[in-house]
Amino acid sequence: MGSLSSLNSICIDRGRFPKCLDEIKNSKVKKLCLRASVATSAPKSLQFEEFKAQKFEKFRIGVLGASGYTGSEIIRLLANHPNFQITLMTADRKAGQSIGSVFPHLVKQDLPDMIAVKDADFSNVDAVFCCLPHGTTQEIIKGLPSSLKIVDLSADFRLRDVGEYEEWYGQPHSAQELQKEAVYGLTEISRTEIQSARLVANPGCYPTSIQLPLIPLMKANLIEVKNIIVDSKSGVSGGRGAKEANLYTEIAEGIHSYGVTRHRHVPEIEQGLSEAAKSKVTVSFTPHLMPMSRGMQSTIYVEMAPGASTEDLYQHLRNFYEKEEFVVLLKKNEIPHTRHVRGSNYCLMNVFPDRIPGRAIIISVIDNLVKGASGQALQNLNLMMGIPENTGLLSIPLFP
Repeated sequence: MGSLSSLNSICIDRGRFPKCLDEIKNSKVKKLCLRASVATSAPKSLQFEEFKAQKFEKFRIGVLGASGYTGSEIIRLLANHPNFQITLMTADRKAGQSIGSVFPHLVKQDLPDMIAVKDADFSNVDAVFCCLPHGTTQEIIKGLPSSLKIVDLSADFRLRDVGEYEEWYGQPHSAQELQKEAVYGLTEISRTEIQSARLVANPGCYPTSIQLPLIPLMKANLIEVKNIIVDSKSGVSGGRGAKEANLYTEIAEGIHSYGVTRHRHVPEIEQGLSEAAKSKVTVSFTPHLMPMSRGMQSTIYVEMAPGASTEDLYQHLRNFYEKEEFVVLLKKNEIPHTRHVRGSNYCLMNVFPDRIPGRAIIISVIDNLVKGASGQALQNLNLMMGIPENTGLLSIPLFP
């Protein structure tokens, strides 16, 4: 793998990256190697020249909760990842079964059978994706070897205030020391902290779609911290549990509002916005389920700061995300649609003037299972393991 021909093969066939730019300056395949995602503030390790040969090694990955939607999405994404190899999968209710018997679309993946968490041997694992329901994750992560890198996709480590966790999730937090260690993993916002973290709390889907456009504007004092209204709509793949509210006849041919005034993502959203604004932010947030499997749109109504215009908001977002791989500000007047991000790790957004003077409308769309969950988790683990964060995530959205 040390020869230039090997590197060429890696770039073309498997989406891997060359050892350094010097080795491909004169290569005919230079244009076929996709750029790494690098923000202006990105650490040096994200640059090609810092991506050393040893980074092509394989890391052994465990997926806890492999039988859920986020677990299966992790497995789908890792199928084309050159550096990550799944060596352990758990699913208590599906213990002893193959992944293909639970998810037939993964039948060709050569993976170990799923086992119960209590039977898992972590001696052959370097990092773990924890895709378990909230409330179950804390004790399990407490028992994992301290050498493991962990990305937790539950809500258990997202809220820094454990009292707030108890208020919104109805149970005390049982891993408060780990909570202090956890880094909130909104990748484009906290890249440097994520890179050096051992435990990352992967953001929720709604908070991702809302915070990505709002945090840069909050930090720049371009919008007011009051009168923020968020109307979000999601596909029904937020969980695989058998719930009456998620039955086809309950969801099809209609819109289903839920969690009105009390959705558990509210404190997570307000936590991130308050930190960005350096003052308390309260939002009006209402989520809705739509009769589709994937996709999420957040339509956000904001009051602009005195003297600010929608052009100011647009230009700031353009500059902030200009060098990002996965966050895209569309051309003016183009409306983001969920169908344009399906199956991908992209977030599309845009800003529009409201008919009410002094207000703006921001629309943000993601795939709730990818950028809203497993894709962002993979983006984070890439950073934690010191490889380009877009590795394994360059799939073009599915359309139609």
